[in-house]
Amino acid sequence: MTDSQIAARSADGAPVGDPPQQSSRRMRNRVLVSSFVGSVIEWYDFYLFGVASAAVFNTLFFPDFSATAGTLAAFATLAAGFIARPVGGIIWGHFGDRIGRKRMLVLSIVLMGASTTLVGVLPTYASIGVWAPILLVVMRLVQGISAGGEWGGAVLLSMEHAPKRRGLSSSVAQMGLYGGILLANGVFALASVATGDAFLSWGWRIPFLASAVLVAIGLWIRLGVEESPVFKQARERAAQAAAAVEKTRIPLVEVIKRPKNLLLSVFLVLGPFAASAVYGTWIVSYGIQLHFPRADVLNAVLISAAIGLVFQPVFAGLSDLWGRRIVVGVGAVLQALSIVAMFSLMDTGSVAAMYAGISLAAFAHAIVYSPLGAWLGELFPTTQRYTGASLGYQVAGTLGGGFTPLVCASILASSGGTAGISLFMAATCLLTVIAVFLAKETYRTVL
Repeated sequence: MTDSQIAARSADGAPVGDPPQQSSRRMRNRVLVSSFVGSVIEWYDFYLFGVASAAVFNTLFFPDFSATAGTLAAFATLAAGFIARPVGGIIWGHFGDRIGRKRMLVLSIVLMGASTTLVGVLPTYASIGVWAPILLVVMRLVQGISAGGEWGGAVLLSMEHAPKRRGLSSSVAQMGLYGGILLANGVFALASVATGDAFLSWGWRIPFLASAVLVAIGLWIRLGVEESPVFKQARERAAQAAAAVEKTRIPLVEVIKRPKNLLLSVFLVLGPFAASAVYGTWIVSYGIQLHFPRADVLNAVLISAAIGLVFQPVFAGLSDLWGRRIVVGVGAVLQALSIVAMFSLMDTGSVAAMYAGISLAAFAHAIVYSPLGAWLGELFPTTQRYTGASLGYQVAGTLGGGFTPLVCASILASSGGTAGISLFMAATCLLTVIAVFLAKETYRTVL
């Protein structure tokens, strides 16, 4: 054994023997393409539901409610997907750590595509009454469970196939989040224009039915991907050392028995999730209250997604050179400051300032969010990585992404104003900064 092998440490700090086997360049490229395309399709399906909730679901599935109550009911259905995501993280993580990442990603994209396509053929309230919203909620829960496993699987498969530049590789899967948001909004807007007055009767179904075609493409790409060499080697080593004992271990139990890294994972992502919920979701409502044209606010949000798409690989790559801690720490501080700047710019009433403020918040978010896929994965050993990283990420997503818009609305309604929201965001980002200092630096560890 060489000196470098003796000195090498795994993600859980234990010495390792042989270094991970390397995938061919062709396979690494296919994995990256698969991770990006698959993630785009998954998040297209997930966020398409959100766009439709604001545009048509309140009228078609909750018509007996008042306009306000119907909108709230539609968004409550939307929130069900966020609540289901940690459940998906546990289920997908368990089997992903036991039988492999690839199989779970194939199943994930099939379930997501099936549930989204079925939304496109659901009868409305006018046809089957109360069963319509019930079926809509069921489809959303399936979407949430599927999305709960997508991020972890795509990120881990990418980084485990390219262990030398894990930050950059894992960011490709995270870019799919922004690509999905852009695609969902773009296809929905195109269907609205193309079908005109018929949009409310049948045109809204087209983007959901289109998911079947997209899933077929993504599935074809994913089926051609090999299992992670890091995972295969870890399973072989476990089988040789103590097969009988290893098979009795449950990844979730092992993660919870040593909860430090799980809690750190939640807090590392909590600030970025809360920030994205402010500048990417709640800000639309606030912008309209300030009498900005709805189209301009929505366009600003789309530009913010494009900024995330472009700068994800930039800062993730820098974290491979400088370390995860410095990039995420600096990004978290800038994120808190950017929210203050965003509100200050928007309060001027200038449309150009509004665009600049939201774009600034998105840029800061790209800094803090980019390395997190690799860092969360590196905090856990291979046979617990899918479970630990997915669960931490999805719990943070539920808390930060699911409840932040409600917190912001409550603060504003209680006359706390944007200063109160800025303080709330500073607190969430502070939790991320604390987690940055408590979490170990991992960018040089061997998986």
